[in-house]
Amino acid sequence: MSTSARTLQLLSLLQSHRLVAGAELAARLEVSLRTLRRDVDRLRELGYPVQAHRGGAGGYRLLPGASLPPLVLDDDEAVALVVGLQAAADSAVAGTAEASVRALAKVTAVLPTRLRRRTDALGEASVPVRWGEPVAGVDPAVLTALAQACRARERVGFEHTGASGDPARRCADPHRLVRTDPHWYLLAHDVDRHDWRVFRLDRVRDVRPTGRAFAPREVPGGDAAEFVRRRFSGASPHHEVRALVQAPAAVVRRSVGRWGRVEEAGPDRCELRVTTGSLDWAAFALLRTGAPFEVLQPPELREHLAAWGARLSGGAAPAGR
Repeated sequence: MSTSARTLQLLSLLQSHRLVAGAELAARLEVSLRTLRRDVDRLRELGYPVQAHRGGAGGYRLLPGASLPPLVLDDDEAVALVVGLQAAADSAVAGTAEASVRALAKVTAVLPTRLRRRTDALGEASVPVRWGEPVAGVDPAVLTALAQACRARERVGFEHTGASGDPARRCADPHRLVRTDPHWYLLAHDVDRHDWRVFRLDRVRDVRPTGRAFAPREVPGGDAAEFVRRRFSGASPHHEVRALVQAPAAVVRRSVGRWGRVEEAGPDRCELRVTTGSLDWAAFALLRTGAPFEVLQPPELREHLAAWGARLSGGAAPAGR
């Protein structure tokens, strides 16, 4: 085994973060203890904090470091990572979707074909269960291809179906992927129209890198997410819901899960915050807590709840009344 291959295998053996005996590591790598010590020193030079324990019960352990070093994954771990990142990209957890797509682009760029087939098969055989407003379906291949192009600053061509329903071939310099529920968008500089454009990714197909690099441009206003929000502020309204719930924060967190943010407001009460495009979902989340609550904002949620109450009261009335 070459030195580089042996070093990677050693890193894989140490990533369990348990204490592994030096004799066991040397036997697994088929080297002497002296060679093992040199390999450990090589890992340390690369930034991996390997701790040595002396004595009869001694060995080596990989410790958490100040920064995240490259990881070595086996086939099953790589498949699990890709599937998990694809699910996180479709998540409602604030701030994780965009990061998941960036990580997914890095992993899939080096994923062997045999593992790509496994992840595709899992994706086709799995059906996620969602609460609240679903994210519009986007082909993971479209997401990852565009994420890689954004990162590499590489011009791409793709087919985009506009609001009219007619598909057209577009050529653009991709800048950022932006998630604004329930849609993913690409902010890019359109080559033919010489202007910034925003494309809904569930309407994008057949992404093809051109191999041509482009110089980065400054987004108008400097903030890609804000640019997209302003462009679609009238088409996809959002509600920032705040309510005071008369229940401990831990109880409410178990009730709403990842779909809301819960902050302590006293020993037996908390504030629930939900960002949503659906007042129905906000009402459901509050009722699901099973505790008294007071809506702080927005005022239209109070009216929405009153309408719900009237419908529920009508449904609970005896038949014939």
